[in-house]
Amino acid sequence: MAKLCVEDLIKLELFQTLPSSRLNWVCDRAKEINLASGEILVQEGDLTPGFFVVISGRIGMTRWSEGVEMPIGEHEAPTFFGEITIFTDEPIQVTLRTLTECRIYEISGDDFRELLHECRDFERQIFRTLQSRIRGLESFLRSREKMAALGTLSAGLAHELNNPAAALVRALKDAIPAMRELEQMNLSYAKLNVEEEHTQQWFQAREAGYEAIVERRIDLTTLSDREEELLEWLEDYGVENAWNLAEPLAAAGIEIETLERLTERWREDPTQMRDQGLRWLSLSFEVMSTIESGLRGAQRICELVQSMKSYSHLDRGAGQIVDVREGLEDTLRLFSYKLKQGIELRRSYAQNLPKISAYGSELNQVWTNLIDNAIDAMARKGILKITTSIDGNYVRVEITDSGAGIPVEIRSRIFEPFFTTKGVGQGSGLGLDAVRRIVENRHQGKISFESQSGKTTFTVYLPVSPGE
Repeated sequence: MAKLCVEDLIKLELFQTLPSSRLNWVCDRAKEINLASGEILVQEGDLTPGFFVVISGRIGMTRWSEGVEMPIGEHEAPTFFGEITIFTDEPIQVTLRTLTECRIYEISGDDFRELLHECRDFERQIFRTLQSRIRGLESFLRSREKMAALGTLSAGLAHELNNPAAALVRALKDAIPAMRELEQMNLSYAKLNVEEEHTQQWFQAREAGYEAIVERRIDLTTLSDREEELLEWLEDYGVENAWNLAEPLAAAGIEIETLERLTERWREDPTQMRDQGLRWLSLSFEVMSTIESGLRGAQRICELVQSMKSYSHLDRGAGQIVDVREGLEDTLRLFSYKLKQGIELRRSYAQNLPKISAYGSELNQVWTNLIDNAIDAMARKGILKITTSIDGNYVRVEITDSGAGIPVEIRSRIFEPFFTTKGVGQGSGLGLDAVRRIVENRHQGKISFESQSGKTTFTVYLPVSPGE
């Protein structure tokens, strides 16, 4: 194995501060590592006791984020790295993989610390480099944190839009042939020249059914019984496929007495007119129900789009007068697909809660992180409680979950940057750090938490008027 040369070492500005005796000392103690292209030097999550000096080649840095390995930069010789894990004694935050053949030397952590303590210029250069690298990594991870939150909400929004969009498509698709059939029935009836009074009786029954459908007057608990009664009457009357007519008639609240009165003159009619009126009435109600279903789907789509627009505050400036309750509701609507999977949502909103001066989009990031964390803490099954109240000049928001709680030994580190209890690639450790910065730095508020088994509460205090 080739010994590290002083000439190679002093190509780095960091080592130019060391006296020749120390340079030779480093060269004697450095361990050579030769890697081919594509080999992993260090895996994300590993503990790396050494400080690495790259003499030749290029090394890429990647980090797992939401199940995807993301490239975040590279080191090109001559360079060095490894100082962060030596200082923190924590697992490395990235994977280092060679992009070309590389010649690398490793200096042990103890030897590195000895150099650091002995030479002030060496120490100063290390900390300057450390500061720059941490800022770069933090910037990347903050960006990924926002993108991950956006991805979570986008997935939920797509899921929520799917059902009303499908209902709308289905309504339009089913309504067209039904309306054509109704036109044909109207034409055949018109040829009979039935007296106006009898025709009006059918129209009146239809209009009453329309109102019942639109205003949803029918008691759903008795709907099944009503269908059975109507089905029995229709079969006695002799209608083919009576089951197809019973449901729309029941949904419109049509009574058997009404049908008896309307069909009295047609009972002995041998033509298709004997039951065409019943089919016309049932089909009319079916079309109206279909249109109502499509309309509700369209309204739901509008609500979701408005929630997303309100959530991101796309049509407003950076600072606004914000309704905290609306921000919470917008966020909850976008998380509704997760809440439906086993979360019981309980709201307790204070009456006359004042609006506050805030950065609306950033504040919604706070609710997104806290609610998403609460759902994860309960493994998507439990009770989520959102409470708002007034506390002096502050609006107080409490988000409580019924999860296992936060272990005592890590509570002091919850808001630390890069600290996470999630597995590699599942969290960057910047979610709660972002929450703290937005609440405290941007809004001059406060955030705290209390945790025990079965109950964890994060409390956010936001001043009504910052600065007061």
